[in-house]
Amino acid sequence: MKNGFDPYANEADVVIVGKLMIENRLDRVTLSGDVDLTADQAGLTRARELHDLLGAIVGKLETQALPDALPPPNIQTVKNPFTG
Repeated sequence: MKNGFDPYANEADVVIVGKLMIENRLDRVTLSGDVDLTADQAGLTRARELHDLLGAIVGKLETQALPDALPPPNIQTVKNPFTG
């Protein structure tokens, strides 16, 4: 992709479209926030970017042998090092 977002390739990439954040993970891509796809040139630009991102995600998923569902993420609570 032109923005370098390679779905499921790392735990670092983040793309922002409007106020929508697309975060890369090795086992998932997380979308959070919102975006307005307005009926103007700016909206068309955002829509095209989302279209490209989602197309890349679908394309990557279609090349893999996928399980029916992933287990929930392993979330651990750690002690805050800045509090006593």
